[in-house]
Amino acid sequence: MNYEMEELLPVVGRLAEKYTSFENTSMTYEKAEQLMGAVLYCIREMEQPEEKTLASVQKMPAQQAYEMGIACVEEKAKKTLKMYNELLPDFHWYENRCLHDTFVTAMPEFFKWYDIRFEPQNTILTLDYPVLSDLSGYTGVDKIYEYICCICLEQRFLHKFSETYVKKLLADYHRGYQDLADNLCEIVLRAVIRHILAGKPFGEQDLNREDLIKIQEILQQDSVKNISDKLSHALASFLKKYYDDGGELTAYLTQAVPGIVIRMQ
Repeated sequence: MNYEMEELLPVVGRLAEKYTSFENTSMTYEKAEQLMGAVLYCIREMEQPEEKTLASVQKMPAQQAYEMGIACVEEKAKKTLKMYNELLPDFHWYENRCLHDTFVTAMPEFFKWYDIRFEPQNTILTLDYPVLSDLSGYTGVDKIYEYICCICLEQRFLHKFSETYVKKLLADYHRGYQDLADNLCEIVLRAVIRHILAGKPFGEQDLNREDLIKIQEILQQDSVKNISDKLSHALASFLKKYYDDGGELTAYLTQAVPGIVIRMQ
């Protein structure tokens, strides 16, 4: 729904009255801009695919769209907090301080300070631990929700391996892995890909010289795209077998495959 400025200004005006507690005080341009952003964020939230059933087929008044949108934002925040609390008890950070500080230490601060009414577009956190998905197009609770979804998928992938083995792979990658700001899931995924390329069962965790030569030959004989495509299909079969994956985990992990192939080459 595209609203003209004259349709949005009364909505922002009512929100400004609530912000100033209905006192006749002046407001800075920056604060007015923030409140306009809050209104637009809520309206866009109401227009998300999962909320389409709430919206009328015909264009509704801006005030109604905003009120429905802020209810959607509030519901999204509750859903996100519930998902976070469910993941936390079995969360493993593998001694990596960046992951721990981002997810365990900083994340509760978002839920503590998130301002649904006056600044829902503010993500608050910098989310220093990188995930595999590009979340640059998201802000506010939408970004936190997508981020936690990514962490859920990563934990699901990593939990199939013993914590000792994951730490071994991390230490092989970098002896100071505790201070790395790299994605841990991608590092473990590299080991899986090496076994796929070598045609060796993953139960046999150590690769010998012949395996490495075979991998090197494969990487030299084809393009990044062709190798990545083949690996993505093989990875999908691996995840379906060992994770009973319906496609969500595959879609997440295969994003990292081309980058891994380039670095291996």
